[in-house]
Amino acid sequence: MSTIHFVGGEKGGIGKSVLARLLAQYHIDRELPFRAFDSDRSHGAMLRFYGDYTAPVTLEAFDSADLIMEAALQQPQDVIVDLAAQTSTPLFEWIDDNDLMSLATEEGVGIVFWHLMDDGADSIALLRGMLDRRDGGEHLVAVRNHGRGRDFGPFDRSSVRADAEQTGVRLMDLPALHEATMRKVDHQAASFWAAANNRDGLGLMDRQRVRVWLRKAYLPLDQMASALFVAPAASEDAPEETPQSYDPAL
Repeated sequence: MSTIHFVGGEKGGIGKSVLARLLAQYHIDRELPFRAFDSDRSHGAMLRFYGDYTAPVTLEAFDSADLIMEAALQQPQDVIVDLAAQTSTPLFEWIDDNDLMSLATEEGVGIVFWHLMDDGADSIALLRGMLDRRDGGEHLVAVRNHGRGRDFGPFDRSSVRADAEQTGVRLMDLPALHEATMRKVDHQAASFWAAANNRDGLGLMDRQRVRVWLRKAYLPLDQMASALFVAPAASEDAPEETPQSYDPAL
């Protein structure tokens, strides 16, 4: 069973592409099968940073958007879609006009919406809009991006958060990467792996900051992995593991 992951938040500059790139690197590091699509025609980050895994998509053209579902049906894999700002209207037109949610259920394809948030009031309002339009059959992950906000108290105290938790929305905190380090990564058009390991790229401390950031960011993804991501294909040559009991002393 495949899962389509729409990474959005509607606002520009909120960190959607950072999360999409993080999800791509997570899949590479955890050896999870995936494909990616980039809907930003002006400066698509996924095409720049993870071009070997990514294809462009135009949501306004149904024949192009259809490639997303076709990728999900090719084989069991996660399909990551990096949504450009202001693409919710064509996205939901494609979803609604094709009754995609029902089709996905029929075909055994999961749907996940990743909603990026900064600490502004408009992010809370946009999440309310996502809650109001949920059709069922899909997951919603609200991501507090600490690289784009420091005080999420208003959201945490809001009725929107209460309603989100009551309806099963998952909450995730995306830690901030040092701003100057992130700029250097972006200027080099480097994958997060290359940024963390390539000695010809960043300096030692910048590489270390990327490694630490990845470890922190992977923790919540690991916790949600079994519910949201497609498991890696089992190798036919791999020996069967013998179950071991848990020893609290270890």
